[in-house]
Amino acid sequence: MAADARPNATTQRTPHEDGWDLAVVGAGPAGLTAALTAADRGLTVALIDAAPRPGGQYHRHPHPAPGRAPAGRDRSAFGTQRRRLDDHQRAGRITYLPDRQVWSVQRTPTPGAQPGWALRTTATDGHPAADVPTVRARGLLLATGAYERQLPFPGWTLPGVVGAGGAQAMLKAGLVLPGRRVVVAGSGPLLLAVAAALLEAGARVPALVEAGDVRRYAREPRALLAGLTKSGEALRLGVTLLRHGVTPHTRTAVTAAHGDDRVAAVTLARLDDAWRPVPGSERTVDCDALAVGHGLVPQLDLAGQLGCATRPACDGTPALVVDAAQRTSVPRVWAAGEPTGIGGADLARHEGELAARAAALDLGGRPRPAGAPTALLRRRRALRRFADTMARVHRPGPGWTHWLSDATDVCRCEEVTAGAVRTAVRKDGAADPRTVKLLTRAGMGWCQGRMCSPAVACLAAQGDGAAPLPTTRRPLAYPVTLEDLAALPPEPAAGTDAPAAGPPAPTT
Repeated sequence: MAADARPNATTQRTPHEDGWDLAVVGAGPAGLTAALTAADRGLTVALIDAAPRPGGQYHRHPHPAPGRAPAGRDRSAFGTQRRRLDDHQRAGRITYLPDRQVWSVQRTPTPGAQPGWALRTTATDGHPAADVPTVRARGLLLATGAYERQLPFPGWTLPGVVGAGGAQAMLKAGLVLPGRRVVVAGSGPLLLAVAAALLEAGARVPALVEAGDVRRYAREPRALLAGLTKSGEALRLGVTLLRHGVTPHTRTAVTAAHGDDRVAAVTLARLDDAWRPVPGSERTVDCDALAVGHGLVPQLDLAGQLGCATRPACDGTPALVVDAAQRTSVPRVWAAGEPTGIGGADLARHEGELAARAAALDLGGRPRPAGAPTALLRRRRALRRFADTMARVHRPGPGWTHWLSDATDVCRCEEVTAGAVRTAVRKDGAADPRTVKLLTRAGMGWCQGRMCSPAVACLAAQGDGAAPLPTTRRPLAYPVTLEDLAALPPEPAAGTDAPAAGPPAPTT
């Protein structure tokens, strides 16, 4: 299969009387690896993804410009995975369902002794899925990825202010620059990659600022050795920056953006150890765009529906609790990749393979070779150790809320200001994000709190900017129409088995 070809979602598939053995949600590095590993071991797999092509954000597919090299890294290995996916599709072992969102997961009876899962899906364009709107499977593997963490500041709603990951996606997928003079700011290793990509695409980067204190890496040399590949990658990106005359500034943040109809300048300030702006350190930098982000937050909407146990990760985000085989606290539900804690593509692939091996063992596939290789487990531990070190270094300090004036919008969807949230906490007795939400509508907009939840959680903790994010449980993980709800089949009568929904009959 050509490198830019899309796997065919309607390739010949073999019907399965009782649905699929395993449903994998997400076709990024973790989900794609898991689906291929499970199919190799004899399981029938439904691979569901919101994107039109596999690979996730890491292997985002490029705009088909003449002579343009593919986006992302490890393209040769990824190309091999795509060819394997195509082979498994033709053989009927994997049913690939792109361009759709899973908005609900429910436990459902199956002919066997163990319960299964019913996944309700809708097309990403807002229309009901024409084929297989409900996926039924005996096991479920969550590889749902993550989204960017944004910390608000005065002016962050101006046009031209984009997420750091969003700027990278614009470049990868559409060859689009957010501006010609782009300040890159926030915290986390993604900033180096974004700045380097912008420079190589022809933009200027007048400032690259990292809020964290990267000297803390030196305190954990074992973790640095564990992430030697990542350390080498950071070094290569640093060389690119120096070649373009860009020197990163650490312990510095954008504390305000300025402009009328578009961002025209930003205020930079030095930060103390708690991430409070140091008085007198402010300076203004002219720009026409700002790419800002403070790491990633695991996407746990479906896991929250299922009641999977979570833990506070080292960066303050919630992550799923999993055992050595990637099993969650809910039977027959596995998780891999960012939902278990932000760790990057390499760790996601290792976890995806381990989760699929465990699923094959538990669901009666071919567990060859028996057990997980020691080297695979050892490498996962090393990568997780390095990921935890990164999380501690770049975790927002408790003083970042000092950037926020009372007039700063915290919830952009509902236009709720920091002052309104502070009033709810100090005067109305709100002690948690849920109560703040009920009093102010913060988090009730279209994004359902994904953008504002870090700020609301920290303000609800009365200024503790390092407060862990809560785990949200919603009956719907994705906005759906009444048409989707009306199209649902009737619930089976008590004491009867739910009708199974397997792959469609083979096409000719």
